This record gives sequence, C-alpha cells and structure tokens, in this order.
Amino acid sequence: MDAAQLIIEGKGYLGIEFGSTRIKAVLVDKSGNVLASGGHSWENRYEDGVWTYSLNDIWDGLQDCYKDLKENVKKEYGVTLKHLDAIGFSAMMHGYLAFDENDTILVPFRTWRNTITEEAASKLTAEFNYNIPQRWSIAHLYQAILNGEEHVPYVDFFTTLAGYVHWRLTGRKVLGVGDASGMFPIDIHTGDYDQAMIQKFDKLVADQNYRWNLRDILPRVLAAGEEAGVLTEEGASLLDPSGDLQAGIPLCPPEGDAGTGMVATNSVAKRTGNISAGTSIFAMVVLEKELSKVYPQIDLVTTPDGALVGMVHCNNCTSDINAWVNLFREFGEMYGLTFDMNDLFTKLYSVALKGDPDCGGMISYNYFSGEPVTGFDAGAPLFVRDAESKFTLANTMRMHLYSALAALKSGMDLMLKEEGVQVDQLFGHGGYFKTKGVGQRIAAAAMNAPVSVMETAGEGGAWGIAVLAAFLAKKKDGQSLGEFLNEEIFAGNKGVKMDPMAEDVEGFEKFMEKYMKNLPAEKAAVEAL
Repeated sequence: MDAAQLIIEGKGYLGIEFGSTRIKAVLVDKSGNVLASGGHSWENRYEDGVWTYSLNDIWDGLQDCYKDLKENVKKEYGVTLKHLDAIGFSAMMHGYLAFDENDTILVPFRTWRNTITEEAASKLTAEFNYNIPQRWSIAHLYQAILNGEEHVPYVDFFTTLAGYVHWRLTGRKVLGVGDASGMFPIDIHTGDYDQAMIQKFDKLVADQNYRWNLRDILPRVLAAGEEAGVLTEEGASLLDPSGDLQAGIPLCPPEGDAGTGMVATNSVAKRTGNISAGTSIFAMVVLEKELSKVYPQIDLVTTPDGALVGMVHCNNCTSDINAWVNLFREFGEMYGLTFDMNDLFTKLYSVALKGDPDCGGMISYNYFSGEPVTGFDAGAPLFVRDAESKFTLANTMRMHLYSALAALKSGMDLMLKEEGVQVDQLFGHGGYFKTKGVGQRIAAAAMNAPVSVMETAGEGGAWGIAVLAAFLAKKKDGQSLGEFLNEEIFAGNKGVKMDPMAEDVEGFEKFMEKYMKNLPAEKAAVEAL
C-alpha cells in the first residue's frame, strides 16, 4: 500500500510530544517509517516566580502543530488526514496541573523547570527513604500544603501535561507508568503507585483534614500497550477544529519525554540506556537491581512497560551553546555575512574536536536556571579562565560542549562508578547529537561508555510516542514492548556506535576536576547577580 492510500484508509499512527520549546507531531506507518511531520514553536514564561505555560498556549500550540502536520500531508500526498489507527501524546515530565471538581484549573501550570519545592522534596525523601526530586508532581503538591496555599483543599485531580491533554481528548484520567513514575514512586512489582508510600503521605497530611486522599486525586497508572480510551467528539474538535478528524480513534497511555526517548532509541532492555540532550538533559539506564542507597542526584523512574530505571536529570544543556552560536552569527552579520544556522552549528560543533582534550584549562557553567544535581536553586551562565588558559575558538566550543554534559556526568558517575551499574551501550538523541560524530564522541568520553546514535533518534519523542501508539494497535498476544521494538520497528538496526577515546576520557576527567572545584565561583556569580 502506498503512503497516500494508507493515510486514506486511516492506517497511520500519530505521535505528538510537547517539548520545552517545540510541539512536534509525527505520522508513521506500522513499521515506524515517518510519513509526515508538523511542528509549533513555543516558550515557557516566568510569571509571579513560576515557570509556566498557559492553557491557551497548550491548546493553540497543539492545534497549530496538528494543522501543520495536516497541511504537510495534503502537500505531500494530496489527501486529507481524517482517521488514524491510534494516537499517542507525550510531554515533558513532572510538574503540577491541579483541577477542582468542576475541572477548573486551580493555579497556573507549574512546569518541571521550577526549583521552588526544595523543602517538600527534602522532607518527602526522608519520609519515604526514596529520592523525591523538586520537579516531581508530589513535591509540588506537598510544597503547596507546606505553604498553606488556599487551593489545596479543593484539589480533585492533578496530573502532568501529557495526562492533562489525554484527559481532555478522551475523558480518561490515566497516565503511562513512565510518566506516572515522575509524579509519585512506583512499586515495580505491582506496576502501580507504591501503596506504603501513599499511606505515609496520607498520614503526613492527616491533620489538614482534606476531603481527598492521595490515591483518589492521582491519575490511574497504565503500562504500554494497555487500552487508554478513545478520541471523543469534543476531543476531535479540540485537536482539529476544521472538523475533518473523526472521533473514536484509540489512544495509547500518555507518556513522558523520558519514556518516549527510551522507545526512540530502543533502550528499554536492562543494561541499556539513553542520553536525551536538548534544552534540558537527562540520562537513563535500565537497572538490573535496585541501588544500594538513596542518592538525591538519581531519580528512580520506569520504562513505559514498568522496568526500573536510574535517571539523572539536569535543567540546563544547550541554551548556553545556542547563545554563543548566536553571538558568532551577529559577528558575521556585522561583516555582511549571512548564515544557514544548521551549517553554522555544524561548523562550530565540528571545530570543537580540534580543541585540547581538557579544553585548554577553561571551564564554563551553563546554568540558565537552577541545577539541583550540583546544588543550585538558581543559575547564572559563567565562563571562567585564567591567564594560562588556551583561549581559542576550538577550545571555547569544546568547553561549551563539555559544560552541557558536566552536571549530568557528576550524577551519572554515582551510578556508574560508586554503584557499579553496568551499561552495555547508551543511545544518544536530541539536538546535541545532530552534528554527526561530535556530541556522540564527547558523550562517550563523559560516560566512558559506547554511545550510539540512530537515524530515528533525530525524530525524538514524538516518533517514540507514535511507536507506542502503533504498539497499542499492532502488538501480538503476549508480545513485550522490547520484542515489538526489536521485531517490528528496529529489526536489527543498532545505530552508529562510537567507543570512548582514551585521551577524551582523560581530558573530560581533568575538566570535571576543575568544574567541581570551582563550583563556589558559580555560587558567587548567582549571589552577585
């Protein structure tokens, strides 16, 4: 069947992911081949001390993204997108969207980027003996309780961004287990929220006499491949106001960007992992056993099918690199030069490989916002060198590429060095890996482990959630997610693998020694600014 006929017959699978700066839609066939894509750029805003997106931002962005996809389908194939075999939604994980019994939002959406829940996260970590990061939904709820916020007694339901969009489109208050594991700890033996911790939380807030208990206001947990509802008439109109899209399409469980990243890189099996590097960055390794102790720097989450994962998440990655590239663009424009930005990024990334393995003794901190992994609740981008540093373009770019991974490496070293976690291969995806062989080589050095990049990784989480939609519709009886990915989607595609180079590993370790030693300089910058 050709692509146009496939689309006419509604045999495609649609994935839409809400990233930090872009909403992306990807339409695939049953083998994961991309038929069309669409997008919408958006930005969070800082209002009243909170990083947020408005509900209008969410729906206007979603409709514009879908419209862009639909127009691209029409342009490419001459047909109108009306029906699909399955749809999936994913989004940046964590955060806090709370609603009352009338489905009215109680406070503006608090995104993962906020570092305003330190007290709650610390108290819950101690209470549960389980790391509760600041960005987790339960930390936001408990911090609101500790703050005595007026809205808390009226909470009837709270969820993540993906869970919210899915609920509005299907009427179902559900969440994929991977995304749910960023709201509240999951018991990997039951595939549901940890009941003992639920009881501890309810006891912790019992003196408040709320009319709700925690389990009643959390979304129901589903594993990949489970039925999660269908697109309602109202949902179809919300997604496609033109009226072309038909209701009744099945939706897979909504997932977080961590889970879709694992799917996009085929890293849901034990001893595999992935690095997702864009505006923010996280690395995940599917664990063979539980860690020996609690590490504030390591989150325990799950794959979309419920396996235990160690994750290190950092708020900052490529924003500082982007700022420097724009500076070089401005310099060129002063001389009347114009640049293709993709080409400019490629050239500047590539020149980094000509730099010294230790970046000539220079360091930088890419902290546009707080970085809890290294102990910062606020940030200030900082570039540090001394008179002996080798200040060259190659070293400067290499330094920024190192800096983008440095906070992540400090957390990952706890897993890989202290805990002795074994990883056979890491898969890289996201904008950091777009320039062939550059980000990949530096990531291999940072982790001292082989890093592979697949062609599909460039499509990112939107492609990953489209594949999860296909898994819902096309899985065979008893077929696991890992089997489906290996047999139906990747079929032996292992990606392009790069082993760490000894001199790069040594250079990165020297950089990290200086980076960790000079954290007080970053702290002083934050305080001064």
